[in-house]
Amino acid sequence: MPSTAPKPAQEVGHTDLGRRIAARRAQLGLTREQVGDRCGADASYIAYLEERAANPGSGSLVRLADALGTTVAELTGATTDQPPGRGSAWLDSELVELGEAECRRLLSTHGIGRVALFTAEGPAIFPVNYVVAGGDIAFRTSGEALLAGAAGTEVAFEVDHIDDAMKQGWSVMAVGEVAGVTDGDALQRLDALARSLPWAGGHRTHWMSINPVRVTGRRVARR
Repeated sequence: MPSTAPKPAQEVGHTDLGRRIAARRAQLGLTREQVGDRCGADASYIAYLEERAANPGSGSLVRLADALGTTVAELTGATTDQPPGRGSAWLDSELVELGEAECRRLLSTHGIGRVALFTAEGPAIFPVNYVVAGGDIAFRTSGEALLAGAAGTEVAFEVDHIDDAMKQGWSVMAVGEVAGVTDGDALQRLDALARSLPWAGGHRTHWMSINPVRVTGRRVARR
């Protein structure tokens, strides 16, 4: 009997454009029908854009980007080799401090963040795929990597999101001691929580965990 289980999220979208549309729609928590209503299109057309090798016109892309609260450049991947935040700030922007509960909500269950630590050559920052497990932040690296050698030291972990279209964003920082995970049950739990292999590839099977003692964050918003 054919399986009725939903396909993994990574199977949605068979082209770069389709994957970006599907990912942005999922990020906003919108259905295809809702996106279609926003841009004056049928849900079937949104499905076509996500699942087929479509080549929509510039007008359709503009309306779709507006419906998804982003830009045509973001949807088409034109900004992949550019740093975020190249637009001009709103005149009424302000910086808002976030409470710990909101910071932990933004950390969510998993994502990509940056670990900052001191090495023999000076400060260094490493991007990692992370998961949140019982309040700790865990990630995988190789046993010979500088990150693995940082066990027993205090590090900073940062994650952020930049919305170029809205000129807004947030950042969360967690500070605490990082340790190698050796307990067999804990390793099994982390393997089960991991949503993806490390994007960097390679033999990264050594789990590390940060126990935050301080979690702070800020948001750029409009007044």
